[in-house]
Amino acid sequence: MQFRPDIGTMSPTLRELLAPGNVLRAGINLSNFLLVSSRTADGDPAGVSPDMARAIADNLGVGLRYVPYQNPGLLADAAARDEWDIGLIGAEPQRAEVIDFTPAYAEIEATYLVPPGSPLVDIADVDAPGVRIAVTGRTAYGLWLDRNIKQAELIRSATLDDAMKDFLDRKLEALAGLRPRLISDLARIPGSRMLDGRFMTVQQAVGTPKLKGEAVEYLTKFVEAATASGFVADLIRKHGIEGLSVA
Repeated sequence: MQFRPDIGTMSPTLRELLAPGNVLRAGINLSNFLLVSSRTADGDPAGVSPDMARAIADNLGVGLRYVPYQNPGLLADAAARDEWDIGLIGAEPQRAEVIDFTPAYAEIEATYLVPPGSPLVDIADVDAPGVRIAVTGRTAYGLWLDRNIKQAELIRSATLDDAMKDFLDRKLEALAGLRPRLISDLARIPGSRMLDGRFMTVQQAVGTPKLKGEAVEYLTKFVEAATASGFVADLIRKHGIEGLSVA
């Protein structure tokens, strides 16, 4: 899907900074099933975020190489190691210490699942003494909970499936997650409920390591054009993704 917005050109010096050797390395978070929804025949990641990376590379007139990571924490950790040039990841204050972000191009609601018979009714009820929340650590919504939960206890795990296992095996009071994933989890636990509303919205953006921060102005123009033109909406429809919205 071609997208060539009229946002001007990048100077050769800046293009070489962003895409050394005329190859743009795109850090991709494989654990976000809304943004990486399948694989190509060659095994490359496919979905909304890989397509966004491809569109950026095409607009720059450079090649593209995907650099996959099993979770967003590992992707963020690599920002200072010169492993990628752009990273498609949720924009969060902790990550902004080492990554410069564009505005978001897509967003995903995060909320809670509670077990059968739970007295928890509203989002605000969850942050209370004695409440234990299962959460996948170092996700964008997990980082938000790290900053904002004051009374409840966070039970962190490495993967989405591990968080679900903790929730069930340890009989925890709540499971935090992205709404689309929780909808599928809901079907696996008869009598469970998903709380109305959201505790935050994950803002999916394009980031670049701070050493390449001069390029963020160009990337910002690209993202703004991609959202305003309908390109991001077209990608969401192309991949048939429910629960992902244009920011």
